[in-house]
Amino acid sequence: MASVATALQFLTVPAARKHTATVIFVHGLGDTGYGWQPVAGMFSKESSFGHVKWVLPHSPQSPVTANMCMVMPSWFDIKSFGFKDVEDEAGMLKSKASLTQLIDAELAAGLPPNRIILGGFSQGAAMSILTGLSLDKQLAGVVCLSGWVPIKDTLRKMLAPYAQQIPIFWGHGSVDPLVKPKLAEESIEFLKSIGISDAKPGDLAGLSYNVYPGVGHSTNMQELEDLKGWIAKVIPEQS
Repeated sequence: MASVATALQFLTVPAARKHTATVIFVHGLGDTGYGWQPVAGMFSKESSFGHVKWVLPHSPQSPVTANMCMVMPSWFDIKSFGFKDVEDEAGMLKSKASLTQLIDAELAAGLPPNRIILGGFSQGAAMSILTGLSLDKQLAGVVCLSGWVPIKDTLRKMLAPYAQQIPIFWGHGSVDPLVKPKLAEESIEFLKSIGISDAKPGDLAGLSYNVYPGVGHSTNMQELEDLKGWIAKVIPEQS
């Protein structure tokens, strides 16, 4: 049965100049789009990002098994934070459909897919990887911060034909206690098993994998600076 998309509420940080590119950034468990508004605002102040609009969606509220079934902002259910239990594939596919609606809205406004980046943090990063690598159109790139590759068998079947060419920025803290580095490493191994190789110098396509020493389940300025440089290369300003 096809997943029914939910129309998402979202924040927008508009482009300072002519809008020619969009970053859709997906928050993590228990957060909202407001949590990443300061980062989007910081990036937008850079002269090299004046053409970029940010779309920061808010997830639906739903019970999360791993958090004693408390209702909170969540893109899908998590059974336990060991991430070894049966995954909420139905919830993930429903959120994928909702994120696809946001992408489609940008396309309907006249933006080509190669001027759109989809990214996120933690749960939002997992959704960005799932959505970006299985979409029927090739985006400019995918960002995964402190995330993992979910429902691997399903993603393998849904994989888009261009998945090996899409630029991927992956950042992870070396001491992340929640999404442990081992889970990230297993995810990287999976990506390589489906033909996604490390990005070569001077070539955006492929995986840019960055580990940040001493960083937990969060980000730091070095990661954000690295991400900023990557975005500037993937969606540079157009005249």
